Amino acid sequence: MFFYLQHRKNRVITRGSLFRDTIITKHIVLKKIGAHVSISGGYTKALERITAIGGNCLQIFSTSPRGWKLAELSNNEIEEFIRLKEELAIDSVYFHASYLINLADDGRIGYLSKESLISELNLASRLGIRGSIIHLGSFKDSGDEPIFKHEKYGILITNIREVLESISRSTSFIIENAGMRKIGKSIEEIEQIIKDVGNGQLRVCLDTCHLHTAGHDISTEKKLDSFLDDFDRRIGLSKLEVWHMNDSRDLFGSFRDRHENIGEGEIGLATFRLLLNHPKIKHLPFILETPGFDQQGPDKQNIEILKSLVEN
Repeated sequence: MFFYLQHRKNRVITRGSLFRDTIITKHIVLKKIGAHVSISGGYTKALERITAIGGNCLQIFSTSPRGWKLAELSNNEIEEFIRLKEELAIDSVYFHASYLINLADDGRIGYLSKESLISELNLASRLGIRGSIIHLGSFKDSGDEPIFKHEKYGILITNIREVLESISRSTSFIIENAGMRKIGKSIEEIEQIIKDVGNGQLRVCLDTCHLHTAGHDISTEKKLDSFLDDFDRRIGLSKLEVWHMNDSRDLFGSFRDRHENIGEGEIGLATFRLLLNHPKIKHLPFILETPGFDQQGPDKQNIEILKSLVEN
């Protein structure tokens, strides 16, 4: 049986056949399962939405992901978000950066990408949000050559450094692996970028759908162990910040990026069970970006499926 505990300030009330209500004042490690939800109505509404569907960690956009408008929050809005986040025990919160970001561009898009990320990451620091999960972009004409050989690779590294030089030290620049033929489609590419940027604020988000369609096989315990060992050697598991839990509509190695509800796609429940229970990563946040069984985005049913896969 799986117990999914919520708590306030490390005070947990237990009820059982042998005891009346008992207050335990010790630290309890919660399984962190959540989702990306809408900020319609304000950031605090997102906290209420994730709580309503049974999640305890969260991903949101800071503003519309399909434009360059920067988010603006009043001091009162920031204080209310921090207060409610603590009250609802939403432990890990992340921004997801705009879909328009391309840090490999040396023109207008590259400039706007930097401005957007600097603004968003500094806002994250004020809100107690851990960082922003970022698709780095693409070279558009790179083909299959190693990214460090591309003529614009230096622009990518410079742009990332400029963002990091302009943000608070309390927040993280989180690189998400790519599922299509874009920058970050392999662990080797992410390794190279992290080494060349040389900044401790870089972290990594791994998306299960993207791993699957980019040809990374984690479908058995042995293969997952091998993948995590390789990640640890190349990048370090200490830099693995969060998982995106998405099934895939497409076949292994297809280089397509179409998410599916958990258990409804090509990845299957067994892989998600392995991830949720692996001793090296089970403490990390697991965040859904699924279409939802009602096609309205991540929902309670997807969260309950993940919870059901957690073993004692």
